[in-house]
Amino acid sequence: MPHARIFTSAIRQFAAWLLALAASLALLGAPGHAQQAQPGDPLIGSDNIAVTLHAEGQPAEGKEWLLALHFVPKGPEWHGYWSNPGDAGAGMVLKLDLPPDWEVGEPRYPVPKRLVVSGLMNHVYEGTYTVLVPVTPGPSVNLIDMGPVEGTVDYLACTDQICVPQFARLVAKQGGDFSRWRAEVAPLLDARATFAISGKTLRIGIPLPEGLKLADPYVFVANKQLVSYSAAQTFRRKGDMLVAEIPLDEFGTGKADSLSGILAFGDGSGVRFAAALGTVPGGGEVIAGPAMGKSAPIWTLVLGALLGGLLLNIMPCVFPILSLKAIALARAGESEATARAEGLAYTAGVVIACVGLGALLLALRAAGEQVGWAFQLQQPGVVVGLLVLAAAITANFAGLFELPSLSVNMGGEKTGAFATGLLAAFVATPCTGPFMAAALGAALLLPVPQALLLFALLGLGLALPFLLLGFVPPLRRMLPKPGAWMERFRRIMAIPMGLTALALVWLTVQLGGRGFAAIALVLVFGVLLGLFVVGKLQRSGKMAWPAFGLLAAPFLAFALIALPNVYEAKAGEVHESILEAQAFSEQALVDARGSGKPVFLYFTADWCVTCKVNEASSIERESTRAAFEKAGVITIVGDWTRRDAAITQFLTEQGAAGVPLYLWYAPGADKPEQLPQVLTPDLLAAKASAAR
Repeated sequence: MPHARIFTSAIRQFAAWLLALAASLALLGAPGHAQQAQPGDPLIGSDNIAVTLHAEGQPAEGKEWLLALHFVPKGPEWHGYWSNPGDAGAGMVLKLDLPPDWEVGEPRYPVPKRLVVSGLMNHVYEGTYTVLVPVTPGPSVNLIDMGPVEGTVDYLACTDQICVPQFARLVAKQGGDFSRWRAEVAPLLDARATFAISGKTLRIGIPLPEGLKLADPYVFVANKQLVSYSAAQTFRRKGDMLVAEIPLDEFGTGKADSLSGILAFGDGSGVRFAAALGTVPGGGEVIAGPAMGKSAPIWTLVLGALLGGLLLNIMPCVFPILSLKAIALARAGESEATARAEGLAYTAGVVIACVGLGALLLALRAAGEQVGWAFQLQQPGVVVGLLVLAAAITANFAGLFELPSLSVNMGGEKTGAFATGLLAAFVATPCTGPFMAAALGAALLLPVPQALLLFALLGLGLALPFLLLGFVPPLRRMLPKPGAWMERFRRIMAIPMGLTALALVWLTVQLGGRGFAAIALVLVFGVLLGLFVVGKLQRSGKMAWPAFGLLAAPFLAFALIALPNVYEAKAGEVHESILEAQAFSEQALVDARGSGKPVFLYFTADWCVTCKVNEASSIERESTRAAFEKAGVITIVGDWTRRDAAITQFLTEQGAAGVPLYLWYAPGADKPEQLPQVLTPDLLAAKASAAR
């Protein structure tokens, strides 16, 4: 799939480059043909957007002298371009006949507008506009012998259908409406901004009074081939500092020694800024971005996080930890004091794990990393750790050795319950179930305290059944009495935990390749060998755990050295589907929606159990395929098994923190319909039939 993403993105970038190259070549060729051109020739003259040169007063040595290029289009359909035209177009090329010791400064532009044509972002001016050019005369200034300033300008005039190179010979006129033109040009910010490149994101810190209202902020970056012009920009407010986060151009330079641009406020006004490499503050309140306005009231988010965590107890993605809960539920009936202590300890473990994962997620995103909920399962090393842990728990349940936290005969209840809570949260939280999707999506945009509150409530919801059992005696009395059945039940639970370990072996292959998985299995063998010896020593009443360290340490050292060397950083394969799904890319989605057919877009991951259940029960069905074929539905799939910045960004734009996410685009609809995260078997077929 990533190969397809790179190919489609490259085609789009090549098309934009080709348009810009053609325009540039035409502009470069225009002056050479101008002398043979007939007056009024629309291909060479300035008929489409006329331009005149104006001078303000008389020049003086060492003092700034302003010239003005005043552009007037012949109709509202024509537009010109900013110095950085965006994905397509061309900026003007100005040549002035001035003495060599006169210095011509950077042109000063009004705030441009955004214009998207065929998926390409253009930075344009519609209607009349004026560009000011500062000139600093040198010692050779001679007002007596000096005639009018002359020069040439090449530029581009475009409509939504056609672009025409323009060329004009300039003779400066004295006077003009310089007061108005000064007011129209974006003023230079008197405080210096800073910028940093973090991962695949450009972060800019722009000093701006906290009380200044921004209707629809947008940063026009003057540096070319640095940022993705069509990507959504996120803005955070931290006191008197505005922080803009802009995705980098996938095929751009990715580097900059300095930065300049225009910050548009959204009401036609804005400021120019210059930025130097430096520290850009993290955190802050999101005031504008792709998901702003999508968040529900805070009380609904709180309720959603709580209910979402509660429902995780019955979601398929939590099945690997059901065995842990079953043992804990049974042991909770031993005494009231023990039940309460375990309930509190388990809850503390779950909440701390959820808050810790949430805090790490927010910190990574503030540093510019494109990560989402369940990011930990996109890391091969974490999956190897979970594989070893699942194998160890399976061995414990099977009776190979005893661990107080998972034993029905040994002590250590509080510590064991706390550890079980940590593990339960770590394994369960990758799933995004009903109710919690909106809460977690909002948590990525809210201020840090509110976001951490939502993560804590998610953990509280997940731990709530145990907490209630610990403090509500009638609920505990409903549980079976402790007895020999508990040990038998624990051994039975080794089966689902063993299946979980096998699933993690498969996931290890998907993430790092077969060689990587083989080394991971060697590590698992070493750990199980050590645990087998531990069990033998425990049953003999001898000190056991030092022996485990001696046996497992060589295998661990071998794995730490070998795993990085055999890891295959593969881009991934195309997601197989009977629906003949295309790999996700922004351009693929634009093309599919432009076809006039219904579009079904879904995001999945190999480690997402809910995703796989939905695919088996609802997506990969012959009835769904037949209905899609009749309705002409185009299917696009985004595989998020490995880290993918484009998918993470799109999920964020939709207000989603993770997978699964299912979107249905009806023909001609402005926005998609977000389908439930748990699909019914006939839902997609019914949507396709209704679209015919």
